[in-house]
Amino acid sequence: MRSRQDPLEIFSTFLQFEGDRASSWATDARLHRRMKQCLASTSGSLNFWALYWFKIWQEDGERGAVDHLSAYLQETCYWSAHKMLLNFAAVQYTLPDCFQVAIVKVEKILQNFNSQPGFSLQNYASAIFSSTIRDALRQRQEVDICTNWALLRKVSQKRLIESLENAGLSAETIAAYVLAWNCFKALYIPTQATGTRKLPRPDDETWDAITQNYNKNREARPEASPTTIEKWLIACANAARNYINPTLISINTPKPGYDSGELLDDVPESPRESLIADLIAAEEIRERQDQRSRINQVLETAIAALDEELRSILFLYYAENCTQQQMATRLTIKQYTISRRLTKAKEQLLKSLATWSQTTLHISLTPALLQTMSAVLEDWLQTHYKNLEP
Repeated sequence: MRSRQDPLEIFSTFLQFEGDRASSWATDARLHRRMKQCLASTSGSLNFWALYWFKIWQEDGERGAVDHLSAYLQETCYWSAHKMLLNFAAVQYTLPDCFQVAIVKVEKILQNFNSQPGFSLQNYASAIFSSTIRDALRQRQEVDICTNWALLRKVSQKRLIESLENAGLSAETIAAYVLAWNCFKALYIPTQATGTRKLPRPDDETWDAITQNYNKNREARPEASPTTIEKWLIACANAARNYINPTLISINTPKPGYDSGELLDDVPESPRESLIADLIAAEEIRERQDQRSRINQVLETAIAALDEELRSILFLYYAENCTQQQMATRLTIKQYTISRRLTKAKEQLLKSLATWSQTTLHISLTPALLQTMSAVLEDWLQTHYKNLEP
């Protein structure tokens, strides 16, 4: 599978499968057009645009934003499916099946995602995709192994009713089926001590008892024979199988009523300028905080590298607010020596800060910039030593 790199492609293309292999990336024209318009007005990292579309969805519940994020998470979902499938060789699910099981959970992922700084949507989605696929595979493995009669004994009444409703049955039919199922559970007692996944069909005597119990409690429901009861229960088992493990439709199938898979027919084309501005401001704040943290680390490391006497001079000057004469008395050093060494200590710290700025931030050093950095260093030293624990 070719990895995507361009933000325009990442937020507007979807994985195509050929057999069991990922073959290519299909571009959604409307998503591509919309993302291109946004990128023309604002540049940003992948995380920036993921957060942008997440905010759009969070504020308006817009379907188009979910589609952009679904495109963004395609590779994350693919690798989650690939990894999970390796642990379940016995199931009949293919890689495209597992991919589709997970990718439909994007909106659920968004509902629980915390967008605060430090949280990655891709990392969070990867965990949810993996657990979703794992649960589906385990459930499928269990259902594939169970006979109809074992499945009917395992399924809950709530799940059975949901299955029958999903099959499109009427309320009256569901009521009759559920009563027959309750009679089955009450009267069909497995005789084997183990192997409850492979329960055999009830014998004729049990079918007669189930039927008598049903007809006794049917009230306004239709009367039934043993053959009818068995037919109903098989229908219940099939409905439960289909509900627990629905038949998967190809992810490349066009939308109903359309010849293509284009989306966002009713989505406005203009980017959200105010939201973009808010996200840019938030990202700038995070960058400044990160830069401040790195400057602290650079200067603290530089202080630790000074000799003990220079560190003592800085501490007395900034932490205890000593004058140079007071420092000279306490350290038994001449006052002019204190002055020179204080200057030397600050020059070494300024040199460390300037070198870091030049190599890491790629800033060209000028006399004016060095003067500004010297003022910044002075403020930093005062704040740093003021905040030190006594």
